[in-house]
Amino acid sequence: MSRPLPAAVRTRVLALAADRLASLSEEQVPPAVRPFRRFTPKRRAAAAAVPLAAVLEQDPVFRQLVSEAVPAPLAEALRSGEAPAAAPPDEVAAAAYLLRTEGWEAVVDAAAAELAARDRVAAGAATVDEVQRLTEQLEALRAHGRLEAGRLTRERDVARAEAAAALRRSRELGARAAAAERALAASAVAGPAEQPPAVESSRDDSVELRRLRAKLRAAEEALAACRAAARGERREEQVRLRVLLDSVVGAAAGLQRELGLPPVEERPADALAEALAATASPSVAVQGRSDDDPALLDALLAVPSTHLLVDGYNVTKSGYGEQSLEVQRGRLLTMLGALAARTGVELTVVFDGAGLEAGRPPAAAAPRGVRLLFSRAGETADDVLRALVRREPRGRPVVVVSSDREVADDVRRDGARPVPSRALLGLLERGAR
Repeated sequence: MSRPLPAAVRTRVLALAADRLASLSEEQVPPAVRPFRRFTPKRRAAAAAVPLAAVLEQDPVFRQLVSEAVPAPLAEALRSGEAPAAAPPDEVAAAAYLLRTEGWEAVVDAAAAELAARDRVAAGAATVDEVQRLTEQLEALRAHGRLEAGRLTRERDVARAEAAAALRRSRELGARAAAAERALAASAVAGPAEQPPAVESSRDDSVELRRLRAKLRAAEEALAACRAAARGERREEQVRLRVLLDSVVGAAAGLQRELGLPPVEERPADALAEALAATASPSVAVQGRSDDDPALLDALLAVPSTHLLVDGYNVTKSGYGEQSLEVQRGRLLTMLGALAARTGVELTVVFDGAGLEAGRPPAAAAPRGVRLLFSRAGETADDVLRALVRREPRGRPVVVVSSDREVADDVRRDGARPVPSRALLGLLERGAR
């Protein structure tokens, strides 16, 4: 081979050779690996890895003897030119390398590609788990920050109330002290027996005034310290949140590089739209690239990369079912076009195509940004909605508008967020005003 064996294939080949080594006679074993026959199979595979690999590559007789350890069904399948689809790729590649059947290098290369893809998926799953862990840690830190902010706010309010009370008491005592000083000055010429009662209590008031002023200063210092601590903790919380956010973004970028994903030019719903369009009338123009509270639906649509799926007739019959089907479709499509232009969300609307003339959906043009689908004969719009949800990757936000309880339960199990038709009608009416 022009390229080395993948690690998993090499390990499997050496394991087969090490097991076979003990069952061969002294004369059948090449001199370079005879000393390892006394070792246990596990130790033999590790200690004799290099000489075993060299002998297997250079000695076709020994390689043929080792290939007898390959299971007979697998060997027969490879000799017939068909590798078993259910067999592990490293097992198939190891058998092909030992048997050297026709096209064995292509079998090894295909197994190497499959093993590499499996490793990339495993690495991607590990990265997704790391992103999930960091996201949960970020949410925990946010919750802790909110609790700390609430505690510091309560402490600040208590300190402010104590400071205000001390200030009021200080002013009252200051006024009393000033009145006592004025009375003392007015009676300076009088004897002690003629001094007013206010003068006799001025000393006690002065002591109380000093005590309250000291308490006021302490309350002000505590308030200042509380504010400083809140600012410090808020800065520290912001730094930790930013570090975690950078970690999440970096992990997502690393996952994208690791998987080697191309730029997104198509959406999962486009494939189903093409299949439906293949059986539709040529005049049909299918376009688009893209619990009752309209504000909830508006918030869901604000999430990046959201796909909005709409059960067309379920919505129209909830709002204006007295009109003809054609008028219902046109009215809903017009409002959905405005919604797509305003939000930029990927939007797909599905109408029942059952019972239409010749099994063909009516000619209808979808507004820009709206993917228009009609169900084929033998299926309903509910079936198409379920298929669209299943085609989306796990983790992508998908919102399904339908008041059908069975549909809502099914799409929720597949990871989508069901929303009643009334929520969409309310959002569309609000946008039309």
